[in-house]
Amino acid sequence: MATDDTTPAPAALCFGAVAEAYDRGRPGFPREAVAWLSGEQPLTILELGAGTGKLTEHLVALGHDVHATDPDPGMLDRLALRLPELRVSQTPAEEIPAADATFDLVVAGDAFEFFDADKALPEIARVLKRGGTFAIIRNVRDERVPWVKRLGKLIGHLPAGAGLDDAVEASPYFGPAEDSSFKQWQVIDRSSVQDLVRSLPEVAMLERTGQESRLREVLAFYDDFGRGMDGMQLPWVTECFRAVVGIQPKTIRQGPVRPDDVDASGSGEESPADTDGTYVGEATLPVALAPAVEPPADDDSGMLLIDFR
Repeated sequence: MATDDTTPAPAALCFGAVAEAYDRGRPGFPREAVAWLSGEQPLTILELGAGTGKLTEHLVALGHDVHATDPDPGMLDRLALRLPELRVSQTPAEEIPAADATFDLVVAGDAFEFFDADKALPEIARVLKRGGTFAIIRNVRDERVPWVKRLGKLIGHLPAGAGLDDAVEASPYFGPAEDSSFKQWQVIDRSSVQDLVRSLPEVAMLERTGQESRLREVLAFYDDFGRGMDGMQLPWVTECFRAVVGIQPKTIRQGPVRPDDVDASGSGEESPADTDGTYVGEATLPVALAPAVEPPADDDSGMLLIDFR
């Protein structure tokens, strides 16, 4: 497991202050894209960087058992309004408080770019069951449309077709990735285009005067089209990637038992510890998976070491 000094990148914590704008202004994900990622059978899923729940709601509706996490409490507060019964935790991708081999699928929606990949990828591989999948889904504006490309000059380009992140492709933990893409249209008007801009990390991290200046530029751009409240259709491409775990880190026991390590059942029991007071700790070693050998049936192999209430 990652060390205690792990902290999310600053950009990962900029969204809480604009959570309402994010929820109103960002596009959702096509249901068929989410179904492609997760398949037809119910899975135990860990969602990293769940934000306000735009991906989460589809995963739940498809019948999966979802644990949603985000490092920003402001985003989780908004998610709770959408899915009040869902188990959530304020957790970064770089330090996942879950037992080894807990999940069938780990997924990140519009979030992987904010992870420290060197720390997050071994953690993701560790918590996946043998044969489990890591999936990434992201929305990128279709800048083949001229006016969308002009908008990108104001608010930043999102290149479609860039492929999977290099860190995942080069990772020793995952096999070759499959990919697919889906098209969708988002209706934006003079109000929601401002929410879209406010929710962008490049804007959210600006001082107030910088934010207002960027909004004025975008509103002038929008008003040039004369569409008013009738709105415009903004085209998006939803890109999806999934890769099966091939190597899993083996956890080494070290460090003291932490009192807040509890199981997901809500029993309040501390996580299993050795008699000398150690717990499944932070250092990891890569261990290749042997497909013909069944994993050990440890008592805590399915235990989630956090209270998701």
